[in-house]
Formats: sequence, C-alpha cells, structure tokens
Amino acid sequence: MSDKITITFPDKSTKQFDAGVTGAQIAEGISRGLAKNALAISVNGEVWDLSRPIKTDSAINIHTWNSLEGKSTYWHSSAHLMAEAIEAVFPGTKFGIGPSIENGFYYDLDLGDHSLTTEDLKLLEEKMTEFSKRDVPYERREVSWEEAVQYFQKKGDQYKLELLEGFKGEQISMYHQGNFTDLCYGPHVPSTGKIKFIKLLSIAGAYWRGSEKNKMLQRIYGITFPTKQELDEYLFRIEEAKRRDHRKLGVELELFLLTPKVGAGLPIWLPKGTILRETLEKFLREEQRKRGYLPVITPHIGNLELYKTSGHYPYYKDSQFAPITMESGEQFLLKPMNCPHHHQIYASKPRSYRDLPLRLAEFGTVYRYEQSGEMNGLTRVRGFTQDDAHIYCAQDQLKDEIKRTVELTQLVFHTFNMSVTTRLSYRDDKNTEKYGGNTEYWERAQREIKEVADEMGLNYFIGVGEASFYGPKIDFMVKDAIGRTWQLGTVQVDYVMPERFELEYIGSDGQKHRPVIIHRAPFGSMERFVGLLIEHYAGEFPVWLAPVQAVVMPITDAQFEYAQSVVQRLKEAGLRVEIDERNEKIGYKIREHELKKIPYMLVVGEKEKQIDSVSLRQHKKGDIGVVSVAEIIKRLSEENSVYSHTN
Repeated sequence: MSDKITITFPDKSTKQFDAGVTGAQIAEGISRGLAKNALAISVNGEVWDLSRPIKTDSAINIHTWNSLEGKSTYWHSSAHLMAEAIEAVFPGTKFGIGPSIENGFYYDLDLGDHSLTTEDLKLLEEKMTEFSKRDVPYERREVSWEEAVQYFQKKGDQYKLELLEGFKGEQISMYHQGNFTDLCYGPHVPSTGKIKFIKLLSIAGAYWRGSEKNKMLQRIYGITFPTKQELDEYLFRIEEAKRRDHRKLGVELELFLLTPKVGAGLPIWLPKGTILRETLEKFLREEQRKRGYLPVITPHIGNLELYKTSGHYPYYKDSQFAPITMESGEQFLLKPMNCPHHHQIYASKPRSYRDLPLRLAEFGTVYRYEQSGEMNGLTRVRGFTQDDAHIYCAQDQLKDEIKRTVELTQLVFHTFNMSVTTRLSYRDDKNTEKYGGNTEYWERAQREIKEVADEMGLNYFIGVGEASFYGPKIDFMVKDAIGRTWQLGTVQVDYVMPERFELEYIGSDGQKHRPVIIHRAPFGSMERFVGLLIEHYAGEFPVWLAPVQAVVMPITDAQFEYAQSVVQRLKEAGLRVEIDERNEKIGYKIREHELKKIPYMLVVGEKEKQIDSVSLRQHKKGDIGVVSVAEIIKRLSEENSVYSHTN
C-alpha cells in the first residue's frame, strides 16, 4: 500500500491522497470544471505545474485564469510559445529571458543582423496560433548543471550559458514543448492549447541584463487571453491609454516640459500645469490644516551623515545621486527623502506627552537617480515633490492616528472618483537583511496596521516583501478610469527611526519614552499623481481643477471692450478666465478651444452685449444658450468647489 499524504485546502479542510498525487488529479477529484480551467497550483506557497507530483504533506491552492498566479503562469507559457515560433521563423535566434509581466509577457532576442518589423509580428502571431492548436504539453525535466551547459553549448546560445553560470553545481530545470526547449524554473500551463487569443504588441530594445555595457537585444512584448472578448477589451484599453497618454496631453495642454537641456527626468511646470498642481496642493493643505498638521519647509540637500544615520544612504545608495564633496571634505546629498529633516525638527527641543501627536507636513522635493530606461513622463522622474507628513505620537495614540491618516487618504481618492484597494506591505522574514530594526518592533507594527485595516473594514490584501526598510505600510492601489491600477498613497508605521535618531518625549510618568512615527503621503508624489490625473480625466478636468475654466470670445472687435469687462468680473469672482481676441472666425476658435478641453466657452456678440449676457457653450456638450453674466458667475463659482463633482 502506498504512503499517504495530507493535503490542506484554502478553506483549511484536509484530505488524504497517495504520495505523488498531482495538482491535475486533485483538481479532477474536485470537479470537471476546475480540472478544465486549472492552470497551476501553489504548494506550500510555491507555484508549481499541475503535473508535478506532491510527495509530502502540503497546503495547496489551485489557480485558474481568475488569479494573479494563474495569469502569470499563462503569460509565462505564452512567452515560451512565442520563443518556439521565433525559432521556427528565424532559425539560429539566441534567447535572453522571457518572463511574464503585469500585463502579458516579453522575450529578449538576439537575431543577428535582422531587425524585427511589424510584419514579422503578424507572421509570428500566425505561427503561435498554429503551434497552440497542436495542443502539446509543457514538459518539465530536471537535469544536472553539466547536462544543461552541454545542451546550450551545442545550441550555441551564450545568453543561456551566462545565466547558467549563476547556478553552477545546482540541479537545473528545463521545459520542452513541441520543438522548443528552454532553461526555466517554471511553472507552465498543462499544454499549449490553453493559449487561445494572441496579440504581439510592440518591439523595443533592451540591454542584456539591463547593463548599457552589454549588447542591445530586441524585445517583443505580447499578450494572450483565453477568450476573444478579453483580448478585444484589452486592445480597446490600449488605444484608450494612448489617447489619454499624459506625455502627449501634457504637451498639447501646455502643462509641463521635459527637455534634455535641463536633464532627463527633471520636469518643468508650465503656467497651466503650475495652476493645476497648486490647486491640488491648496486642497490638501486645507484638509491638513483641519486635522492639525503644521507646515514646514526643509532644504533640498543635507549632510551625508544625516542619511547614514537614517539608513537611507546605504539602503538606497544605488538610486541616489552621488554625494557632493566640498573642499573641506564635508559631504552633502541631494535629499532622497524628507523624513530625516523632519526628525531634526522634532529633536530641536524637548518634547512632552502633551506635545503629541505632533504632525509635520511638507510638500518637499526629493531626488532619485532613476536609470534612463526607467523614466516615463511624470510618472517616473528624478526630481519629484512628495506631499509628505510625519506624525510623532505615543504608543496609545498610534491606532487612532493611523485611522485618521487612512481616512484622509480615502478622502483624497474619493474626491477624484477613483476606486481603491489596499495592500498591507509586510517584511519578508526570509530576507531580513533588507530591513532595519528588531523583529519585535516589526511584528508589533504589522499587527497594528492589520488591526486598523480590520477595524476600518478596508478591502485589503497582504504583500510580503513590499515593506519599507524601516517599517510596514498600508499602500493604496488606485484604479483609474480605464481600469489600470497604480500604487499611490501610503501610510507607514516606523519604530526604527526613533531609535536611530534617539527621539524622545517625557511621558505622564516623568520618564523618557520613544515616540512612534507615521509616514504618510496621500498623493505620493505630485508629479506621478498629476500624470495619473491627466490620464484619468483624459485632460478633461472638472472645473475646480481646470487651469483655464472659461474662455471669452468676442465675435467682432465691436464686442472686445465688453468681453474684457466680462473677463474682469469673472476674475474678481475668483475664476480662471482668458480672452481670445484673435481675428479668427468664431467656429475656428470654438474648435480650437474644444481641443484644448476648456470647460466653458463664452461667446459674446452684439445681442449678448446689449443684455449683459453671454452665449454659453460647454465642452463636449455644445450650445447651452444665452445666460446672464451674473448667472454664469454663479454657475462657475459653484462648480469651482473641490467637492462639486464627487459622487
């Protein structure tokens, strides 16, 4: 009689199976539907192929397309299918890496002298579809390191041989499907027939292993889906994302400027973009004032020793600008974070429990040396402004303060009609060298943010390994108008910095105590948030945010003086208004301002002049009718409220 093992299911129920049972067999035992839709299985937290035998007691979770693990496995398998098609169409291709990514997959390739074209992508799609229909299995084989080296030496693929150098002496896993074999840890879907609808999206360049010292390879991005409807919906979202691209709209709407003469990743805010940004800042400053935050301003640089004390310099050294060394030998660093400066404010005088909580807030500009290939418009830059705040509180105040910061962050995203999910970002206990502080503090902080999330009824999931080096976080994952998810606001609990900076307060017992620090930033970074906001609204901002809320257009010079008086009255009411006095036809002006996405156009002719009114047009809605100036001031003033458009 064979040995038995105990399998624990996600609902904590258990069942015994023969040792060597596979995920496919377990799925079949549950239902035919699950067996048909299953793509992979987690065994004690590690994602496996469904065909791998399970030999010991294990906790399992079977993954379908509806899980992140299922999608990742599906897209990783699609990368291998694409590689097989590439090898068939372009024999002798050498392969770099081909992982799944957040949406789809890519493979890095060395095709010698051949430069890929869009026609090549169509040909490869057809070949992938052909190979998919054969429905052959993905087969895992474990071999010795020497056998793997021998295989890729014979094939002449120096990239795989270079990867193997990092696994010398280890057992190596390889995967085979159809006529293609690859070095791979896995997992993969059961067979190629699972991969139904295919689209190869684009071609890019990528340095081998991310180093500019290495050869530039060609990278193909692709995506696959089980149904045509899902593929069509994704392609629609791609086109919609292009239409909303903040880099394009930022130029068209004259919001910001990126120029190599200033430097990559260092945006310049143009007048209209500055108005947009200042409007956002004004909104948050007012909400912070209501909640007892105190505004501060700190320098753009600091002594290097400050960041050594905080730990930012060793932990973030690779992403920071090089220290500035003076003739005296003193070294300074462009500020990578605001918090060490704020800690100096706290430590500048003795603190009592009566001073707590102390809430310090700053729109502080920081600098990170992002790699050139990672920068992207406003969403990934080298100089950015955080809506940063640090709350110094006693232990018994901590949970209430976390709740208040969560409430403020939720208010911010509700104001922009964005749906939010929450990630509790924990430490990875298998990689503790990445983090500061002791285990007791970490466990306490993680317990506290989970208690807050439960008490507030937050929709959250746990992300192991996503914590900052000094503490766990509540990260807010925001979904924009076309369904893309962004990580924006964050609330972090920190027991480490009070120790590093020896921060203290005198408690009601007359003894010295360490405060706890909460780091929070609802917007995250002004640059990234504005970039997202441009795309969320497709540049069609609500009136309260629009840099230009209305434009007044006289039909002829005879109405110019009256048009100027209308502009002046609107400005006196606190509205942002321009006048278009160009000698152009009114239809031309209307079309142009529609493209500029101005919320309201006020056309002034002789009739409107005589009755102190305007002919009102609204962006995308057209002619509203003749409205008195007093009425338009009332209407725009009401819409100029930050909360006028929220649900």
